[in-house]
Amino acid sequence: MDRLTLFGLFAVSAMLVTYTLEKRSHWFILAFGGSCVLGSAYGFLQGAWPFGLVEGVWSIIAIRRWWEARTESK
Repeated sequence: MDRLTLFGLFAVSAMLVTYTLEKRSHWFILAFGGSCVLGSAYGFLQGAWPFGLVEGVWSIIAIRRWWEARTESK
């Protein structure tokens, strides 16, 4: 397993874990957005630009959801 594959495995695993924990805290929503950024980077680095593009969109959606959840909890 090369470093790029390990990076992708980490990114996707982080997405799974943080998505599962989103209801516990708005910080997990932000962490999910960050892991989507990592997944997007992985997609572009491996040459699968459609995957990278979709993950980039998911990261924007997650960060918007975090912003809304953050302002609701104040």
